[in-house]
Amino acid sequence: MAAVTGVAAFTAWLGASIVVLSDGRRGLALGLAFIAAAFTALAAANGQWPAAAALFVGGAVAAIQRLRSGTDDWRLMPPGSTSKLLLAIAIGVVALWIAVSVSSGAGAPLRFAAVTVLGLMGARMLTARDPAAVITAAAGMALAIATASGLAPTTPAPAPYIVAALIAAGVSVLRVADENVA
Repeated sequence: MAAVTGVAAFTAWLGASIVVLSDGRRGLALGLAFIAAAFTALAAANGQWPAAAALFVGGAVAAIQRLRSGTDDWRLMPPGSTSKLLLAIAIGVVALWIAVSVSSGAGAPLRFAAVTVLGLMGARMLTARDPAAVITAAAGMALAIATASGLAPTTPAPAPYIVAALIAAGVSVLRVADENVA
């Protein structure tokens, strides 16, 4: 089970990094799908099946909706993305340090995934010029906040996960105007 949660945590970081490094709707949708799949696996690994189902449905709807609006290509690592790549790596290293050595107890993969996605989505929201990227980051952040509630000493009710799924799906339904429209 530790291998599954470790892979899921890495997938969450990878998805958040793709969202940070992409400006096209396909790249944003792929990153959001990775984030949703990772948080679904982490919730399922903790035995929280209703939470996992809510995260899966909300993340899937958000990723599919992201394919509907925005720039029609991948635009992964467009020119000037070196600083974004360094940010993704640095946040991953700092989150790994926090998850493994600074905090204690079980749940290191969950802490790593939550910290990396929250950090990278927050950075993406602050630096994005494209509304589609901001909406995608908001959906990813909602999923990360709900999943972070799993760090509590007691098992949370499915309510935070359901609310996060509704927020992720709801914000992703918003239409984004194309940049080339006159």
